[in-house]
Amino acid sequence: MASQTRASAPPGSGIEGSVLSATPMPGATVTTGKGIPSATVARLPVYLRELASVAARGVDTISSGALAEAAGVSSAQLRKDLSYLGSYGTRGVGYDVEYLRFQIGREVGSAHDWPVIIVGLGNLGTALANYSGFSSRGFRIVALVDAAPELVGRRIHGLAIAELSQLERLVAETRAAIGVIATPAQAAQSVADRLVECGITSILNFAPVVLSVAGDVNVRKVDLGQELQILAYHEQRKADEPAAAGRYGSPLPDRSVVL
Repeated sequence: MASQTRASAPPGSGIEGSVLSATPMPGATVTTGKGIPSATVARLPVYLRELASVAARGVDTISSGALAEAAGVSSAQLRKDLSYLGSYGTRGVGYDVEYLRFQIGREVGSAHDWPVIIVGLGNLGTALANYSGFSSRGFRIVALVDAAPELVGRRIHGLAIAELSQLERLVAETRAAIGVIATPAQAAQSVADRLVECGITSILNFAPVVLSVAGDVNVRKVDLGQELQILAYHEQRKADEPAAAGRYGSPLPDRSVVL
């Protein structure tokens, strides 16, 4: 069974595509087939997003410091990440924005056309199908599938929602490379099994369940409830700190004597 990598947020809220990998052992550095650490691969789409932003403002070059700050990493980390691509910039000038976009896009696949099928067209699946950011990053929605009869036939951006029974036919006809699961938890494993049987080896899972898949299948998991709970934990800690200070007062002075 393959381990699954958890994504941090949904499209529109910071989710970024990446090459997926098995969960590493503590202290281990996992690398992709090209020798790029998975942690670096996960940051590349963030750099690409920021580069697209500065390019839209007409900026031709950017320093490592400016790009690092925009991406929320250190300059040293940025330079190390980009060195895996063979990009070192020009001292005193920085990085050529368009060329760096090309280099990163080539690595993360945005320079290619990736056909995507979405299974589960409830509120979340519909939001994903309507998300305009996919096409600009090389992801093309080619099929929509749902088990609910009342949704079948409904169109989203010209695509009609098909019956779940048509899943295998649609994958074959559209040559979908990536499957997105936005079904209820109880249906997700069955859908994943069918996608894998069709030959799909990359799955983005929004269902609140851990999927059991073969070792050569890459799964990216997005659990919105879990992300909210993590935020709630940090909010609770911030609320608890003033209360704890009020109960215990200021720290006691150090009265130790060195003999």
